[in-house]
Amino acid sequence: MPTALITGASKGIGKAIAEEFAKKQIDLLLVARSADLLKETASHLSDKYGVEAKWLAADLAKLGAAQQIFSWCKENKEPVSILVNNAGYGLSGPFEKYTIAEHTEMMQVNMNVVVELTYLLLPMLHGRNKAYILNISSGAAYQAVPGLTIYAATKSFLLSFSRGLRYELRKSNISVTAVCPGATDTDFANRAKVTGAKAKKAAAQFNMQPAEVARLAVEAMFAEKAESTTGFVNKLAVFFAWLLPKSVLEKAAAGIYEI
Repeated sequence: MPTALITGASKGIGKAIAEEFAKKQIDLLLVARSADLLKETASHLSDKYGVEAKWLAADLAKLGAAQQIFSWCKENKEPVSILVNNAGYGLSGPFEKYTIAEHTEMMQVNMNVVVELTYLLLPMLHGRNKAYILNISSGAAYQAVPGLTIYAATKSFLLSFSRGLRYELRKSNISVTAVCPGATDTDFANRAKVTGAKAKKAAAQFNMQPAEVARLAVEAMFAEKAESTTGFVNKLAVFFAWLLPKSVLEKAAAGIYEI
């Protein structure tokens, strides 16, 4: 039976992806910060679908987190065949609002851990008959977003990293897919400290449910797509990001986040 390792698996899109895999009888290795939520999620999925679900509470913002996860996989002798780099968060507001430590911790979670964990697990993935890497990027990857400047930049990095790695691995057994969700009904806004009424209203109008995003993400991964955006509104936004001048897009984004 294949095994999937999922970061940020205690809630939101990550938890929903875990359930999608459980439905397909794929065993789970769940990673997030909250031990209580992970334990609850693992127990629920194991009882409901009869899969093996193990969990590890780890703070991905801390140096050495990727090595901790990799060591845990080796200790449990779990041959990972699916890696889902889902964990990530944003910080809204002007760049100077936050300390450099707050910015670098977010960059650690959104980029560095993804690269480190992917690098560490590639030999294991190469050893499987078929393996997948699913990176959860964002619709924000396609343009600069004043008010979410660092977050958007990290997601742009993740999208570019995914496509480049996919090409390098094109003749191997490993498929790499980047999925770029738009507004989703998760805890993102609270974690990002979004306070602007315009941003909250825009999110509420176009929010997708995590279960639907997860279903589309897993479908894209198994279809071996290079890149996928979820939902019609998000696809339309990506089209306009390609079509319109960058200055127009940046002004519109700045207006939403009241910058």
